[in-house]
Amino acid sequence: MDGSGPSTSVAAAAAPRTASRRPKSSKFTQQDIPACRPVLTPAWVISAFMLIGVIFIPIGVFCLLASQSVVEIVDRYETECIPEEYWSNKLAYIQSVSASKNCTRTLRVPKHMKAPIYVYYQLDNFYQNHRRYVKSRSDKEFQQGLKTKDKYRKDCVPEGYSNGLRIVPCGLIAWSLFNDTYKFSFELVELNVNKKNISWKSDREHKFGKDIYPYNFQNGTLIGGARLDPLIPLSKQEDLIVWMRTAALPTFRKLYGRIEVDLQANDFITVEIQNNYNVYSFGGKKSLVLSTTSWLGGKNDFMGKIYIVVGALCIFLAMVFFILHIKFRHPRHLYFSSNR
Repeated sequence: MDGSGPSTSVAAAAAPRTASRRPKSSKFTQQDIPACRPVLTPAWVISAFMLIGVIFIPIGVFCLLASQSVVEIVDRYETECIPEEYWSNKLAYIQSVSASKNCTRTLRVPKHMKAPIYVYYQLDNFYQNHRRYVKSRSDKEFQQGLKTKDKYRKDCVPEGYSNGLRIVPCGLIAWSLFNDTYKFSFELVELNVNKKNISWKSDREHKFGKDIYPYNFQNGTLIGGARLDPLIPLSKQEDLIVWMRTAALPTFRKLYGRIEVDLQANDFITVEIQNNYNVYSFGGKKSLVLSTTSWLGGKNDFMGKIYIVVGALCIFLAMVFFILHIKFRHPRHLYFSSNR
């Protein structure tokens, strides 16, 4: 018997299987299909940098001009609104029940301010992005109220219950609701502040229930901020809705309302402030902001400046590469030698 017989037959039987596993020899399977392989020649690189610079600089100028066209009045008042006898102990002033919290400020309009004029309150050194603070809320409760299951209310600690009763809305965010108020007047005529539609429409219609009302709110021994009208549903408590959308940075502004009449240059606006909100315990600051808007939004020079800086840097690099290319010029065929 031939000793190579069995092994030969096994090899012959296995050969078709091995061959069948091989991919079909085509340009697609061999990754040899035509492809765009751009060659970054000096001309392409210099032209690309120059083009970016030529496009970015005008965009930056337009953004900067739009930002500069915004008229803004910023009045910091947390110190100015404290009586002289409390200057050495600001915390005692804000916690005092007998001390008057009324404060009158006069603002001068630097330029013509076209309506609508947006009224903001600005807080500094207030970390709404703190992990425990952000977690202390129940989104389910905004939609279900007292029907919310306990497993969804445990996130409201430490403001989930007061006097043994549930709180609606619960949590530290709602409990610390901003409670300073502003009244504006010009030449003894009150300027109306429209506080409708200052929150996101999606929040009003989907996050906060139209049949959920505040319950047992700010009834504890320690009051954190503003009270809510128990006869108005949460979906219409727009100050609360604006406050519940927490800020990412320790300095932030939140919309208070809109003044819907024009203000002329050099007009003097009288503002009656109720200085209620406690920022003194953590070294915070409070400011009242009146601002117009442009097609770009509010006043923000950063976008325009960054466009100009990037555009100028690209033009500078294009000039540097052009000089290097002239000084160390190589034959053109060297750029394509790798593709041969």
